[in-house]
Amino acid sequence: MLKLRLAPQPAQRGALAVFLAEGAPVPPAWAAAAEAAAFSGKAGTSFEPGTAARRTLIVGLGTPDEAAARRAGALATARLSRSKTLILDARGLPEPVAVALLGGAAARAWRCDGFRTRPDPDASRLARIELAVDRPDDIAARVAAEQAQLAGADLARRLVALPANRLTPARFADHLRDLEADGLEVEVLKPQALRAERLNLLAAVGGSAAHGPRLVVLRWRGAQAGPPLAFIGKGLTFDTGGVSIKPAHKMWDMRADMAGAAACAGAMLALARRRSPVHAVAVLPLAENAVGAAAYRPGDVLRSHAGTTVEVIDTDAEGRLVLADALAWTIARFRPRAIVDLATLTGSIVIALGHAMAGLYANDPTLAAALAASGAAVGERVWPMPISPAHREDLNSDIADLRQCATGPLQPDACHAAAFLREFVDQTPWAHLDIAGVEQIETADDEHAAGPTGFGVRLLDRLVAMRFEAGEEAAAWPRLASTT
Repeated sequence: MLKLRLAPQPAQRGALAVFLAEGAPVPPAWAAAAEAAAFSGKAGTSFEPGTAARRTLIVGLGTPDEAAARRAGALATARLSRSKTLILDARGLPEPVAVALLGGAAARAWRCDGFRTRPDPDASRLARIELAVDRPDDIAARVAAEQAQLAGADLARRLVALPANRLTPARFADHLRDLEADGLEVEVLKPQALRAERLNLLAAVGGSAAHGPRLVVLRWRGAQAGPPLAFIGKGLTFDTGGVSIKPAHKMWDMRADMAGAAACAGAMLALARRRSPVHAVAVLPLAENAVGAAAYRPGDVLRSHAGTTVEVIDTDAEGRLVLADALAWTIARFRPRAIVDLATLTGSIVIALGHAMAGLYANDPTLAAALAASGAAVGERVWPMPISPAHREDLNSDIADLRQCATGPLQPDACHAAAFLREFVDQTPWAHLDIAGVEQIETADDEHAAGPTGFGVRLLDRLVAMRFEAGEEAAAWPRLASTT
């Protein structure tokens, strides 16, 4: 377990990282080395003076905002991860920047070695990170909130790293029951209950697997009265594509098809750890999309929880089905003030945006703007995408209320998926984040360790803090009558 510590002065032992904004003067002892390295403090740059008594790295902050600081802290870890202790010298920097340095450094130090019989030689060896600031007591509360966020991201990353034979829907639910220790209420609906609740789309997607589907509800009541903010996360513990089976190449990555559910669970843990006043729920549809005699098929017509009938076109577009049921069920039960869903939903969004950002769809401009601002602040960027009338028209069916997806090559599938989901939210403020392409990284870089990224945890936690915890801003959001 990585240990984090605050101190008024840099410790004498351990690797040292010093951070300078662009254009800031370099200390005289390092000036010659900085000139030789053409160092100007620009973001993403660093050099080692080589004259210090211990290993020292000078890191450019660029314009020292929070997102830049997270990247700079991560870069320090990437360069100095062979040390067991890393000291971040943040004296003289604004408190939010100093905390972001710590958060970025700690996130980059994450490693997954639970199934290894021998240590990964390329993994971080850091066991301790110290943050040197002028007044540690003044920043302690901010650091505690950052630690809560890091705990949530760590949970999400550990869940995504688990292979499908170790994380069935039932075992996923068991992991989530552990969150009761942090004050979260945990409710698990098993297959028989899913049928009773008319969650027919979720039941169909998971109906052919040896391990049946689940719906998990995590609830943090907070101190605010009224309906909750709702997070919904796609939780496909493995996706073969079903009858529309996937190609073998890269199918192994489908163990991460539950990253949306993992991110929502991590965000709920962060809210609980920092005792957020916001009333929040996470609704997580969990299933394995398998091939078998009981599998649903292309051409089937299914009745959703909302009563809408859906013509199945492609069983490999299962994520939008489980989300549709979860959306309608959540609205019927909780009447939430707003909903954000996260899903590794389409390869289409990766073609559109690559691996740099998630796609953002919404029916509410205020919620969309808040998500974009939250993502920019924590370095989890999103990009607004359209849902046009033509996207909805493409889902018209001859035999049902709508098709699950369109047919033919070169379809804007991410937009079609969002148009499909919008049919199940009615007037509730809603946003959909397609996080395919950002949920994991194959090769480590200066910002991320290889493997799961935990994308979405920091974004959702910051959304709550920025838009739902502040009095005037929170009061501006619509409140619908709750049924619970």
